[in-house]
Amino acid sequence: MNRDSSAVREELLRLREQTEIQATALDGDLRSLFEASRSSNADDEHDPEGSTIAFERAQLTAVLDATRRRLAELDVALRRVDDGSYGVCERCARPIPAERLVARPSARTCVACASRR
Repeated sequence: MNRDSSAVREELLRLREQTEIQATALDGDLRSLFEASRSSNADDEHDPEGSTIAFERAQLTAVLDATRRRLAELDVALRRVDDGSYGVCERCARPIPAERLVARPSARTCVACASRR
């Protein structure tokens, strides 16, 4: 692994750690919401004060799912750094522009191939 790939690996590990912390916090929030809804007999469907517990639960679940997907994508990116294929498009084998990798470190395709989906 060269110095450049070492720096990329460090950045991906930093992003993964941040994402893991976020996933843990979201999971805790979701568990708290489940506990609160179990111990409450409030009629949240007709609460004029705001969103329902069901809506909050669905929203938290969606964000947690997206965060877990990002973790998985970062794990794949780390494996690609290790095997030397990071930064190479999986479809056309051309280099993925650095700007795309900065914006989306787990990108597996170049902009042209991603836009063809």
